Amino acid sequence: MITLHDGGAFLLNGTELVTDEKEQQAKVNVSKEDAKKNTIAYGILTAHNKSGNDSKLNIKFDKLTSHDITFVGIIQTARASGLTKFPVPYVLTNCHNSLCAVGGTINEDDHVFGLSCAKRYGGVYVPPHMAVIHQFAREMLATGGGMILGSDSHTRYGALGTMAMGEGGPELVKQLLSQTYDINMPEVIAVYMKGEPAKGVGPQDVALAIIGAVFKNGFVKNKVMEFVGPGVKNLSADFRIGVDVMTTETTCLSSIWQTDEKIKEFYEIHKRAEDYKELKPGAVTYYDGVVEIDLSKVKPMIALPFHPSNTYTIEELNENPEDILADCEKRAKVSFGDKVEFNLRNKIRDGKLFVDQGIIAGCAGGGFENICAAADILSGASIGSNEFTLSVYPASMPVYMELIKNGCAAKILETGAVFKTAFCGPCFGAGDTPANGQLSIRHSTRNFPNREGSKIQNGQIASVALMDARSIAATAANQGRLTPATDVPEKIGQYKYFFDKTIYDRRVFDSKGVADETVEVKFGPNIKDWPAMAALPENMLLKVVSEIHDPVTTTDELIPSGETSSYRSNPLGLAEFTLSRKDPEYVGRAKEVQKAEKALEAGEDPVAAYPEIADAIKAVKAFDGSVNEKNLGIGSTIFAVKPGDGSAREQAASCQKVLGGWANIANEYATKRYRSNLINWGMLPFVIKEGALPFKNLDYIFLPGIRTEVKDKAEKIKAYAVGKDGKMTEFELTLGQLTDTETEIILDGCLINYNRR
Repeated sequence: MITLHDGGAFLLNGTELVTDEKEQQAKVNVSKEDAKKNTIAYGILTAHNKSGNDSKLNIKFDKLTSHDITFVGIIQTARASGLTKFPVPYVLTNCHNSLCAVGGTINEDDHVFGLSCAKRYGGVYVPPHMAVIHQFAREMLATGGGMILGSDSHTRYGALGTMAMGEGGPELVKQLLSQTYDINMPEVIAVYMKGEPAKGVGPQDVALAIIGAVFKNGFVKNKVMEFVGPGVKNLSADFRIGVDVMTTETTCLSSIWQTDEKIKEFYEIHKRAEDYKELKPGAVTYYDGVVEIDLSKVKPMIALPFHPSNTYTIEELNENPEDILADCEKRAKVSFGDKVEFNLRNKIRDGKLFVDQGIIAGCAGGGFENICAAADILSGASIGSNEFTLSVYPASMPVYMELIKNGCAAKILETGAVFKTAFCGPCFGAGDTPANGQLSIRHSTRNFPNREGSKIQNGQIASVALMDARSIAATAANQGRLTPATDVPEKIGQYKYFFDKTIYDRRVFDSKGVADETVEVKFGPNIKDWPAMAALPENMLLKVVSEIHDPVTTTDELIPSGETSSYRSNPLGLAEFTLSRKDPEYVGRAKEVQKAEKALEAGEDPVAAYPEIADAIKAVKAFDGSVNEKNLGIGSTIFAVKPGDGSAREQAASCQKVLGGWANIANEYATKRYRSNLINWGMLPFVIKEGALPFKNLDYIFLPGIRTEVKDKAEKIKAYAVGKDGKMTEFELTLGQLTDTETEIILDGCLINYNRR
């Protein structure tokens, strides 16, 4: 099904893949360096690069997009840094924080804020329930050869010929202030497709097969995935979009696809024919690696809890549910321990696996073709009157309207299923939260722990498995018995899509890029400014206030999603939830340490404010006589093996910062965007080699001369674990490569301070 070639390969004329080195020497007379320039990715990146150096990129994006969990913080940061006008089109969608039952009027206050900012600074405002962020971008923003930056991690429009990236809010702030996105030229990995999917196999099946093959080994981490090969032409535009959006779960940097008549038709359907551009690799193109996939061999897939890479074919799960689910329970115990009883094998009845809920939603599942296929499979069926439920969320109102017009909505509603408006809630725990102990199957993007709304600290645990809409429908038709859609392929027909943007014309506010400085920004009482943040001190004393040894720590564990969304616009209010589902003691510990730092900043005695720190400060002063209250900073840090997988939400870092966090220490960072968020909030992204840690939770770490070492871009950072007896144990940290701008941001204490200076 999938073969990985990690030695690099040439692609000839877009069709012939040459991976063998001897064959390459015989067939290719172009150097690898020159052939690398023939990738689609290279052409787009260099066209948007302002540095004049194609290995060190300073990217200016064409357009920006955010949703209502992130745009308030972004605009507030930009306002604090001198924003007067949006310099490029900036679209503010409202698809996350729009369930107003959570947080009362707080969420709607954010929407009013967003509309007033779109008017004042010259942006676009998409009201709640109108479209999820990525569907609106596909329909209205994507352009062939363009680049879009979004503050949601699933910002991926490569299937339409747009290289899009999901990053934390501070990277959008930089673009709003006419600064650049600075990266080294990334490696490009070919996703070479051949064959044609079987009927009943959908885009989520292909996506999960790829994720399962490349996530754990980091094959495409921080690289660009470029989809090429003869199999691409066998996929519809909607199918490609469904695969493309899930590339985020591979931890790649971005994605891009070759384009053709089917993508041209997509733009024509959406009345934007002029935005299409044919994209294809050169006659001789070199890739740094290849993911080779035979589409004809892909079977309906399922990603079991608690990660999209925990993949099996539905067929193999149905053949051996006891052993596979027992293994899943064993893995979950690593994260949950004995805090909660987690049981999946109780879903097996008479040798068959039954699930409790089905969801087809959002940027991955809510597309036109997915829902039409589900409607055909469900036609004439009943989902039953027991616990099993099915909810369908079309990704935009234009999609919803067409499903009503062509009768597919009626087919689904007749089964007992429920249609809902465009909303991302099921993807992050703010909609259709399952009951305790339930298993939900979803065509959405993620199935991380707690993401569906579980509260482990309250003894509540539910779980999500990812599947394609087609197999979810087949399962629903069997009232919850896990069923692959290939069991009913003859039921799936084809429908032509007719896009009607009348509802956008009548409801979406579009400033056409014209700012109106007479408009006052409207603030609800929940919208607060960022607190003042200090510059990096010369010396630093850190207390470890959380220690996490899970193989991966997601951003949802660092700052939970779901009902906490109500506080996204209040930095201090939201910070109260930091690590609340993973380490409920974290907030209290961090705030205690912060008392000492605040005392230092006020010129007062830190020991009087936080007596517990007395021995550590005494040990530090005894070790280094130059340390005093004027050149010492005090803060907190966490250790996690591999933090930052998942969402681009900057709050995963900023919440630690406003609680006095000055660093993370990790064996590695799961994504570039989380590391960038740490840096932009002035936090030190330390890396420590795997092995025995020289410190443990609640220990202190002393960093002498840290400001000078950051300024000098020291390759190795000398650190000391402070023992209870005052003994100082030396160990080594690294910061990785920092750009000049990143270095200055850390020295200044955060991006806001950097821009003010």
